[in-house]
This record gives sequence, C-alpha cells and structure tokens, in this order.
Amino acid sequence: MNFCGKVALVTGGGRGIGRAITLKLASAGAIVVVNDLSLPGAQAVVEEIKAQGGDGLSIVADVSSTAEVGRMIDTAIAAYRHIDILVNNAGITRDQILLRMTDNEWDDVLNIDLRSVFLCTRAVLKHMLKERKGRIVSIASIVGLMGNAGQANYAAAKAGIVGFTRSVAKEVAARGITANAVAPGFIETDMTAKLSEKQKQDLMSRVPLGYLGTPQDVAETVAFLASDEARYITGQVITIDGGMGGA
Repeated sequence: MNFCGKVALVTGGGRGIGRAITLKLASAGAIVVVNDLSLPGAQAVVEEIKAQGGDGLSIVADVSSTAEVGRMIDTAIAAYRHIDILVNNAGITRDQILLRMTDNEWDDVLNIDLRSVFLCTRAVLKHMLKERKGRIVSIASIVGLMGNAGQANYAAAKAGIVGFTRSVAKEVAARGITANAVAPGFIETDMTAKLSEKQKQDLMSRVPLGYLGTPQDVAETVAFLASDEARYITGQVITIDGGMGGA
C-alpha cells in the first residue's frame, strides 16, 4: 500500500486505535491530520510521524460540533488543499444498564460516536465529490452487531454507523468514493488494561483465536480499505474479532 501524496484525516487519532491507524497511514506515505480533544496527545503523534520523516498536523476539535468540524476541515484544506481519506474513529463509552442510564449518558455517546460520523463525512464529502475520489472508513464495533448488556447507547451508535456507511456508499459510489466500516471485537486498549486477569481470561474464552486483538490489527484493515487495492469494496462492514462472529 502506498499513500504518498494522499492526505488522511483521523478523528480521535491521539491514542489507542486512532493512534495506530494514524501511524500506519503515515508509515505508508500519507500526510495525516490528527484530530483529538487532547492537544498534547495529538501533537505527540504528529511529532512521532515527523521524527520518522513524515508530515502531519494536529487539530483540536469537538467532532460532535458542526462549527468545530467545519473549522477543522477548513484548516486541513487550507494546509494541504485536499482530503483523500477520512477515518471516523472518535468515540466514547458511558456504560450503564438502561433503567439507570441518564439522558446525558445516552446523548454523549450518540453525539460523539454517531453524530460526529455524520458531521465529518458530510463536511469532507463536499471536497471529495469535487475531486471524484475518496475513501471513508468508520470504526463501528461488534457491539453494534451483537448488542451488549449495559451498552444500549454504544450499541445504538455503532449500529447507526453501519446503516449510515451502507447508505453513504450507495450515494457516492458513482463519484469514485468508497465508504466502509470495520467492527472491532475485544482489542487491547486502555480500557482492557484496567481489567483483572480473570476478566481478561473471561473475554479471551469468548474468542475462538484465544487472544485479544491489538490496535495494529484494526489499523491494518483500515489501511487496506483506504488503499487503491480496495477500490472495488464499498458499503461493507469488516469484523475484526478473532472469530467471535459479530452478526
């Protein structure tokens, strides 16, 4: 995969899966615009990219805000003139059983995890449509395919990403733009690092391959979907779950 001359925007790119995606795209030659709510996190990733001979830009923006998304896209276009790849990665969890879930816990997750995908995709498409090319990859979850107790808000948001992706793919295919999603399963992140050894073993017992995935596993699939090699793949959801079977 060769992304030389391509500009990618990764939301939530300052840590975890987003950081792995950012570094993977940069290692293949992409200029990467790293969005995050944490300036130190985004800057650290950009500094890492530049130390390896690449180029990038950090932008702090709340991707659930129409105005801030507009500012972010305008800044990226002013710096690099085009955006070829959008990775909708930003997301949060606010886990709670439904009867105890507050309005804010529901709204926060839907806004960050789903509304952001709509806002960023809509804003970037205005430029991709003029170029008649582009790649959009959004991070869903097997929770959006299977459901999970205590995560009705998260499951609804991630299921929404699936429907949104498939609809957008049909709308923009004639302009040479693809839209796909990946649905990670149990991935080694800051969240799983806080689990006890027993909890980790319980998780791994549900994975046929017998181990947790890594952010790099997700990054490799995202990079493929963003590449020219995946030009005939659109409207798809790729599960990265070690064989759990997300559907």
